[in-house]
Amino acid sequence: MSEIKKMKYCVNGEWLESKTDKYMEVTDSSTGEVIAEVPCCTQDEVEAAIAAADSAFPEWSQLSLSHRTQLMFKWRNILMAHLDELTVLCAKELGKTLAEAKGDVLKAIEPTEFACSLPYIIQGSGALQVTSGFDCTTYRQPLGVVAGIIPFNFPAMIPWGWVVPLAIATGNTVVLKAASFTPLTSMRILELFYEEGGFPKGVVNLVTCSRKESELFLTDPRIKAVSFVGTTGVGKHIYSVAASHGKRVQAQTEAKNHALILEDCDLDNTVSAVVNSSFGCAGMRCMALPVVVVQESIADEFVAKLKARAEVLKVGCAYDPETEMGALVTAEHKKSVEAWIQKGVDQGAKLVLDGRNYTVPGFENGFFVGPTIFDHVKPEMSIGNDEIFGPVVCVKRVKDFDAGLALMNNSPFANGSSIFTQNGYYARRFELLTDGGMVGINVGIPVPTAYYPFSGNKNSFFGDQHVLGLDGVRFFTRAKTVTKYWYDEHGKAKKEVDTWEGTVERI
Repeated sequence: MSEIKKMKYCVNGEWLESKTDKYMEVTDSSTGEVIAEVPCCTQDEVEAAIAAADSAFPEWSQLSLSHRTQLMFKWRNILMAHLDELTVLCAKELGKTLAEAKGDVLKAIEPTEFACSLPYIIQGSGALQVTSGFDCTTYRQPLGVVAGIIPFNFPAMIPWGWVVPLAIATGNTVVLKAASFTPLTSMRILELFYEEGGFPKGVVNLVTCSRKESELFLTDPRIKAVSFVGTTGVGKHIYSVAASHGKRVQAQTEAKNHALILEDCDLDNTVSAVVNSSFGCAGMRCMALPVVVVQESIADEFVAKLKARAEVLKVGCAYDPETEMGALVTAEHKKSVEAWIQKGVDQGAKLVLDGRNYTVPGFENGFFVGPTIFDHVKPEMSIGNDEIFGPVVCVKRVKDFDAGLALMNNSPFANGSSIFTQNGYYARRFELLTDGGMVGINVGIPVPTAYYPFSGNKNSFFGDQHVLGLDGVRFFTRAKTVTKYWYDEHGKAKKEVDTWEGTVERI
């Protein structure tokens, strides 16, 4: 048994021992072994993190764009240098395969690269002589302290990709609430941030705590914006409470992404895409593909091919290079997913492939659920409507394109949606009419690069601006518009000031 590390929290660049008497376990998902304990920080400790970020904000926000950008360039290279180390750590605490964990870290580096272009993308707008003698210019300035409330499933990408790069590059400071199930990757990155990155103390702070203590992020006046990823119920609560306290909010919440598979698709490639999309990351991602809506004429063949591909996936230890699907994050989450599978059986869906009671030799205590497939899932079955967050795919059969689109748009969620077809007409109609905020045409996971917003809709998002892209820049900044007029020597005596001071002009 390996040593159980007792972790600390970080305020003002210092790692501190918590005064709490409650610690939360972090497990190696592949073995079930406890590898670390993290503190449930006290309210005073969370307040100290907010205070540190608030104290660091004036100096950090006044640094030149050039200075901050150079630090971001340096930071990008540090992350690349530690890519392999962070990949293994992510795989171990979460259960992702090495390839998936590496992608998690790379998806933190990509927004960091985007943030390096900030001197260009943050440029405002302006015009001389908008009316006689008057000029107008709009600038974008930082907000202040930003809180990031982080989920367990992307411990590198979400805190260090979705929140930190654009937040700090635009001049804000940050308090991260790391996920208690998977905090180690984020903590290690923060160590590198200060030890090798050379960032000023207090620019990024990190705590682990319960929902009770994190309520401070929603009400403390020093917090100006909250970025959250998690369940819809919690996201609605965060949005309503934080907004009522005058804060900006971006709450990325649950999803039940659907793909429409038409009879003219490239069937073999479509099956490959669905296997990757549905079972990648063991289904623990909001852009997973848990529902496929298949045209009846090819449904039997599709399901047979999907089962054949899924049942030979190598499920195993996350940090074994040959593993194709890893474990779930905790024993409790495994129980939840298995309960959902039983619910699907009880609701009358046809269980084509059952992933329950899955054992990996040598890793019998790991949190494994194998690929699971339900067919003939009806619209009223919750198994096909609610987020499960596991390797479970539901097949819904429809007559044609119109029936499939209507079924998909009936979902209360609209994070992502895809269509698999070789027909340009149907592809274009789908692109135009789907409710999904991120759309794939023969792409199962239509996640955009960091240069575009992660743009979920309906009950998959609550807030003002999405993460990443220009939305992210706008979210972390406020506009300031300056109107200018300069008197000349004669103008001092001659100018007559009317109600609008000359900014309204008619010929």
